[in-house]
Amino acid sequence: MSGHGFHVHGPHDHELEHAAHGNDSFSSRIAVMTAIMATVGALIGYKAGATQNEAAMLKNEAAIKKTEAANKWSYYQSKSAKQNLAELAISLPGTDTEKYKTEVERYKKEKEDIKKEAEAYEKEVQELDHQSEGALHQHHRWAQAMTAVQIAISLAAIALLTKKNWLQYGSYAVAAGGLVISGFAWFHL
Repeated sequence: MSGHGFHVHGPHDHELEHAAHGNDSFSSRIAVMTAIMATVGALIGYKAGATQNEAAMLKNEAAIKKTEAANKWSYYQSKSAKQNLAELAISLPGTDTEKYKTEVERYKKEKEDIKKEAEAYEKEVQELDHQSEGALHQHHRWAQAMTAVQIAISLAAIALLTKKNWLQYGSYAVAAGGLVISGFAWFHL
């Protein structure tokens, strides 16, 4: 064991190290492009994670609003039950019919207000669900772009090991495809 420590390198790392110390322009180009693709891939991966989190947060907010809407509808139903009892009381002999008529009108008014609130919550739920679906679609685009960049990096590694130009250009083409897909994600297409 030397004073430099113990190092284990894979074949790709070994080739990159030799490329850095030599004048092999093919290996140098692959090394630079691999570093660029890895950086772009990291940025794309960040955006993929961010849009996935955004979709989850929007879906969570929609679930909360849906619960609030359900609570309002339950409250609406309880007012309906009370209104029905007041209407029944009007028809009973010996009751204060004016009192119960006033109660019926009060319950009708309260129900209308509650209904408007419940419908507003339902509208918010629809908007949040739509936004969540859009964010999830965008996440899928970012994930597709990231997959393409990862494949491009793998092709670059194979090109470096085999010294095949067609693999090098194939790697660049797949990376370009990943950039196009990330453009779709960026513009919400």
